[in-house]
Amino acid sequence: MTNTQHFPEEFGMSRESSLEQDAARLDACVARLGEARDMIASIIFGQDEAVDQTLIGILAGGHVLMVGAPGLGKSLMAHTLGKALGLLDKRVQFTPDLMPADILGSEVLEEGPDGKRAFRFIRGPVFCQLLLADEINRASPRTQSALLQAMQEREVSVAGYSHALPLPFHVLATQNPLEQEGTYPLPEAQLDRFLLEVRLAYPDRDAERQIVAQTTGRHLNRPRQILHTDELIEAQDFVRRLPMPDRVLDTIIALCRACRPESTSFDDIKNNVAWGPGTRAAQSLSLACRARAMLQGRFAPSLDDVSALAIPVLRHRFGLTYGARADGYSAASLITNVLSRIRDQHA
Repeated sequence: MTNTQHFPEEFGMSRESSLEQDAARLDACVARLGEARDMIASIIFGQDEAVDQTLIGILAGGHVLMVGAPGLGKSLMAHTLGKALGLLDKRVQFTPDLMPADILGSEVLEEGPDGKRAFRFIRGPVFCQLLLADEINRASPRTQSALLQAMQEREVSVAGYSHALPLPFHVLATQNPLEQEGTYPLPEAQLDRFLLEVRLAYPDRDAERQIVAQTTGRHLNRPRQILHTDELIEAQDFVRRLPMPDRVLDTIIALCRACRPESTSFDDIKNNVAWGPGTRAAQSLSLACRARAMLQGRFAPSLDDVSALAIPVLRHRFGLTYGARADGYSAASLITNVLSRIRDQHA
């Protein structure tokens, strides 16, 4: 639980209500989030880190790209998360023949009782609060781009008219890293709109045994709602109101700038990175660190939050050179090395 004593005004809480009331509401919010996390963990076994990172992405108000081999529970995690948080969720199976109208919706010509004809907009599955874009890299770039405006502006434009999406709105997209035939790599502009890239690994032996034992019997655990939409919105508001210590903010800025070949002083970045994370990456890391701090019942993020989230926030925002790939470099290893040196400089 959070410490409700000595709650300074610079922590960003509202002046209209008392500090004690704000602290009590934050405590209650953290407790409810803990209940939701425990419920999700009772259904998704062996993926605690992935569950936490996905929940952090939602609390930060962003979208999450889940990458993992088939059968690791990506779709189940998305559905369970939506149920726990009280979100209206819909699923779209991305295939090569999927069209933008299949996601956004389309206008149909109808004839009214008076005989006059008019267009009526029929909403597509994107009009929900949690959209599961399953195997998003199997759709063509034209269809993938249909989500760009929705993910950034929370609205879609069809036939010259804008339609607002329900709030909150989040996209959980899954991607299979093993099969490359019949897939289309996500464009950089769309990758950058995902706040986190969460990778699901194979569970360890004990977790896998628990999965098989509890999912092949007659009685299965069913996801249940823990939060309501207004509670989630309040939690997301608390995330943005938490303070950002100067030391943590300076580390985030230094890390993002050091990962760009144009502004870095590190030779391994200059020689192996074609393009690095932009300003949106720094914004995403700042929000993710705040969300992780709140999820753990802390009033402000620390450098440990930066270390824990730097890779999932930044690795999909890297473009490695062909030589770097041939030499076995990865975005994760470069981020780890840069962060270690930056933390040493700020120690």
